[in-house]
Amino acid sequence: MNTDISNIPALGKPEWRRMLDYVAALHGRSVKPAIPPFPHAWEDIGPGYCYGPAFGHWDIVHSILDVLRLDPDHARCQIENNLAGQQDDGLIPGVIYVREGNATWNSEAGHPPVWPFAVQDYVDMYGAGILPRCRKALIRQIEWFEKKRKALGKGFFYTDILNHSWESGVDEGIRFLETQNGPFACVDATSHVYALYTYAQQWGEALGEESSEYEEKASALKAFIREELFVEETGFFHDIWAARDPALRCLAFEGVWPLVVGAATPDQAHRVIENNLMNPQRFFCEHPVATVSMDDPRFELRMWRGPAWNSMTYWAARGCVNYGAFAHAATLLERALDDSAVQFERTGTIWEFYHPHGGRPEDVQRKPSTKFNRPCCDYLGHNPLLAMAHLYGHLSGHPA
Repeated sequence: MNTDISNIPALGKPEWRRMLDYVAALHGRSVKPAIPPFPHAWEDIGPGYCYGPAFGHWDIVHSILDVLRLDPDHARCQIENNLAGQQDDGLIPGVIYVREGNATWNSEAGHPPVWPFAVQDYVDMYGAGILPRCRKALIRQIEWFEKKRKALGKGFFYTDILNHSWESGVDEGIRFLETQNGPFACVDATSHVYALYTYAQQWGEALGEESSEYEEKASALKAFIREELFVEETGFFHDIWAARDPALRCLAFEGVWPLVVGAATPDQAHRVIENNLMNPQRFFCEHPVATVSMDDPRFELRMWRGPAWNSMTYWAARGCVNYGAFAHAATLLERALDDSAVQFERTGTIWEFYHPHGGRPEDVQRKPSTKFNRPCCDYLGHNPLLAMAHLYGHLSGHPA
C-alpha cells in the first residue's frame, strides 16, 4: 500500500510529522496476503498486538478512517474484507484471528458496528460505487441486532451486561463491574443501532430505494435516547439502569456516543461537551479523553477505566463537530496528538492507550490478571492518528 503522506493536506503541526510518517509506514508493515474469508490483502491490528495476528472490526474501522486519504484503494479493500466475514445470520465478526493461515472468530458476538461511518466518509470523498453492497450488508446486520440484541422495553444491549463477554469493545469497563439481571438498554449499543438506522435511510435515499421504515425506527430510537438515557443531574447520557437509579450511575466515555451519532438535542450536547468532555475535573485530562471521569471513584490507571485511547478522542471530536463545537474538537485532538508525539519521540512507538495525565504509557495497567499488563506497542487499531491530524488541520482555522 501507499505510505507516502507528503501529498496529504492539513496534517497539523510539524512536531507530529515523524510520528505520522511512522504510523503510515506501520500501516504498510501490517498488510498480510489474502486468505479466506478476505478477498483482498488484509490489514492486521498492528504487529505489537499481544494476541495477534488479527483483523478487528472495531480496530479495522479506525485503520480505514486513517488511510482514506493515504490509499483509498486499500481503504475500500478493507471495507470489503470486513463485510466478507458477515455470516448468514447477519453478524459481522468482532475480531478474526489468523493462526497458521486459518481464520477463526466468535460466531455469536460482534463488536460495535461503527463501519458505516468509514463507508460514508469514503463515499463523501470517492463516490457511491460501494453503496449497493454496503447497504445490503447493513440491512442484514440491522436484522441481526433486532433479533439478537433488542433490549427489554426499548433500545439495544451488548452481552457485556449479562456475561462480561466484552462485545462492547470496552473490556472490563466500569459500567459492567456488576452484571444486570436482564438485557437492558445500553447507551452505546442503542446509539450504534440508531446510527445503523440513519445510514440505512440515507443510503436508501441515495440509491432510490424505500427507506421510510428506517426513518421511523431512527426517530423512535432518538426519542428514547433523548428522553430516557439523558440525566439532568449529570448532564450526561447513561445506560437505562443507571439513568433510573443514581446508585448505579457512573461517568464513562460511552455516554458520548449519542453526540457522535447525532441523537442528542443541541442543549444536551452542549451540556455533555461543556460540563463533561471539556471539564478538567472529569474527562479533559492532559491526554484527553479519559475513558472514565477523573472524579468518578472507579477511575484508575487501568485499561478502559481511565487511560486515554486516541480512537475515543477522535470519536469525541467528531461528536463535537456534529454540534458546532469546532474549537473544542480541535483542542481535544491537539492535546492527544501532542502527547502521542512526545511519547513517540521518547519510545519510538505508538501505544495501544495512553496515560491520561501525560505520564508514561508503560506505567498504565492493561489487564492485571493476565501476563499482558501494559499497553501494546505498535498498535494501529486504536490510533487513527493520520485522521486525527487531518481533522485538526481542517478545524484549527474554523470559527468556534
